[in-house]
Amino acid sequence: MEKKSYNVSDHLKFIIPSLLGIFLFMTPVSTGDGLTIPIGVLANWIQALLTDHLSLIMMVIIVLTAILTVFARIQGPNVFADTPFFQDLFYKSMFWTITRVVAAVFAVMVFFRLGPEFIHSDVTGQTLLGDLLHVLFAVFLFAGLFLPLLMNYGLLDLFGTLMTKIMRPLFKLPGRSSIDALASWVGDGTIGVLMTSKQYEGGYYTKREAAVIGTTFSVVSITFTLVIVSEVGLGHMFVPFYLTVIAAGFIAALIMPRIPPLSRKAGTYLSESAAGTEEEIPQGYNSFTLGYERALNKASKQTSIYKFFKEGGQNILDMWMGVAPIVMAFGLIALVIAEYTPVFGWLGLPFVPLLELMQVPFAKEASETMLIGFADMFLPAVIGASIEAEITRFIIGALSVTQLIYMSEVGGLLLGSKVPVSLKDLFIIFLLRTIITLPIITLIAHMIF
Repeated sequence: MEKKSYNVSDHLKFIIPSLLGIFLFMTPVSTGDGLTIPIGVLANWIQALLTDHLSLIMMVIIVLTAILTVFARIQGPNVFADTPFFQDLFYKSMFWTITRVVAAVFAVMVFFRLGPEFIHSDVTGQTLLGDLLHVLFAVFLFAGLFLPLLMNYGLLDLFGTLMTKIMRPLFKLPGRSSIDALASWVGDGTIGVLMTSKQYEGGYYTKREAAVIGTTFSVVSITFTLVIVSEVGLGHMFVPFYLTVIAAGFIAALIMPRIPPLSRKAGTYLSESAAGTEEEIPQGYNSFTLGYERALNKASKQTSIYKFFKEGGQNILDMWMGVAPIVMAFGLIALVIAEYTPVFGWLGLPFVPLLELMQVPFAKEASETMLIGFADMFLPAVIGASIEAEITRFIIGALSVTQLIYMSEVGGLLLGSKVPVSLKDLFIIFLLRTIITLPIITLIAHMIF
């Protein structure tokens, strides 16, 4: 492999956008509410600015998406042939068309408080349209706009080459997935899903790799973990709590890619032409020099500011119109089942003897929270907050964070993205993560308390 020569502007074209991306997505900053990242600060600012209008904005986005999807479905696959982006966004299968229409109906019912109360109550519809979708609007706006800084200017190429020796043997993943994990960890799981989906569409991940990264490394952010630990009344124990979550999550990440359903995903790419990333290091290079050259090569191809903002704008629309309806439809159904039926209580019954065996106090009450997190990650903490034993609240809180797949956000996002996972896959993965991480968390909890 012949070494190329690069000029100063090529180096700057890699260094400046990449440093800006690292600052926006991965640099913890302290605010009045605790630690977050600059993208989080911007998201909070826009939320505060538009707080009275965001429910209306999200309802309009979801309804408009449904109208355009139905229009595209009636007109046929060539309706947006001139703009492949819109064709891909709006021409969907019958299942996703119906899902978007259902989401639009739900959004209108919740916004105007129409129909039965269980649809638009504070613990179901209002939680989604009046709270979670506000967060998603704001996070997607800035994360989508600035995501090209991480993806297009060589940072993934440098880290991908450097991290291959760690990620490949441990997790059977390409090195560039380390950036997805880091952005999720410091920033937000939604950012990780967004990055994974874009990398998969770009031909950098196989179906199996995309499924593993989306379901294993789109970890819950430090910020949200703080919210959970505060909700279970253990804010003073954040450090041991978070270390427990990391330990359990790490072990789950070692095991999950090696067992079904993730191990059975195809090792093929989304398109025939995709080549993935070359992981062999040629003669005359080491990991850093090869990674740096790849980064410069990628950065030198970025010449248009217009293209940067166009891609950022497409990311935003893709997430707003592609993901928000999924979250509204599946999230609301899951919350209604969780709040108004005993289904999750029944599903938790098999955990009672297991929790008793592991000497967890209030095993019956704790069992009701074991699977309810599939609907929404916040639910176990809300339900478990009233349990008297600190150790039980610690276990419930930590488990809800390591379960990772919850339909009101990450699960809905994955279903709405190109990442090749089904609803059945997600439930099995959620169940396996629960079974793997529960004993680890309980063991550590017994050491602490």
